[in-house]
Amino acid sequence: MKIAIAAEADSGEPRVAATPETVKKLAGLGAQVAVEQGAGVKSGILDADYTAAGASVGTNVAADADIVLKVRRPSAAELKGYRKGALVVAIMDPYGNDAALKAMADAGVIAFAMELMPRITRAQSMDVLSSQANLAGYRAVIDASAEYGRAFPMMMTAAGTVPAARVFIMGVGVAGLQAIATARRLGAVVTATDVRPATKEQVESLGAKFLAVEDEEFKNAQTAGGYAKEMSKEYQAKQAALVAEHIKKQDIVITTALIPGRPAPRLVTADMVKSMKPGSVIIDLAVERGGNVEGAKAGQVVETNNVKIVGHNNMAGRLAASASALYSKNLLTFLESLIDKKTKALAINWDDEIVKGTALTRDGAVIHPNFMPKSAA
Repeated sequence: MKIAIAAEADSGEPRVAATPETVKKLAGLGAQVAVEQGAGVKSGILDADYTAAGASVGTNVAADADIVLKVRRPSAAELKGYRKGALVVAIMDPYGNDAALKAMADAGVIAFAMELMPRITRAQSMDVLSSQANLAGYRAVIDASAEYGRAFPMMMTAAGTVPAARVFIMGVGVAGLQAIATARRLGAVVTATDVRPATKEQVESLGAKFLAVEDEEFKNAQTAGGYAKEMSKEYQAKQAALVAEHIKKQDIVITTALIPGRPAPRLVTADMVKSMKPGSVIIDLAVERGGNVEGAKAGQVVETNNVKIVGHNNMAGRLAASASALYSKNLLTFLESLIDKKTKALAINWDDEIVKGTALTRDGAVIHPNFMPKSAA
């Protein structure tokens, strides 16, 4: 059984799908591990580090591999170099990318999307969304502090007092919670909002103040999987009015709201941006999905009315070494569930909830019920 660690074709992706630590453990599962030359350099991992861990390093390593591990979905050009029947595991970004899914099906690979991992207890260690969002939330605060022209904590000095920065987190998922914790550690006064009632206690446990219109709709605003539901127009209007008044007084706003399979909800309007104080900073973590902030541009820092709107792409990738370490462990745990420890061979249980939830393509077809062509469904 050969496992290939492919380099990322996208020049804007610095992460890698294995570290020397996970290479050793993959070898312990009975696999020969081959790493593409230079695959880990942007994450601070040299080819010699992989060699020392027991992997071979070369070019076109995926050509004869049984399993190909990547960070991002392979392109059509990359798929031409993969063996038919190979397992390809990556963050596949399947929503709205039907042509890319068809390309994987036509290539005959068995594709697994790590971001579709079910939210169940035994899959927590495989949860890529959580591991990467955690880092994104941390980095959002660090980037905000770098763009903000003042200190975060209150400082009492002989020359006078520096007031604490006011930070507002919109969306209290994994990224939002880490952003709250990080901003609090830096000494900011933190408030947060979310449409899910369960988040109120989490926000307050981190020492932040919770802000929301707490009506009947709010009390039922969470799916069984723990995601936010799309709210009614009436609720959105009430919440927007509350938020608009609050944002005027904030120094930093960090937005993290995403709904799987949909464009990012608009949370901050141009008028809200205009109402903020000069020198304020907004970090939009949903910019790659259209953005939560009106005026945000993917990959750019936009300044409007002396307010900076930061739209960095791939926020977790801005901490490439840490992100790669966590992502590679997610992959390792997932592969451990697919490999028989006695025979040291692939033994996929297609009835397993984790396999059903993540498998995208098999036997030349898209098999995930959420993405199958309508005729096949």
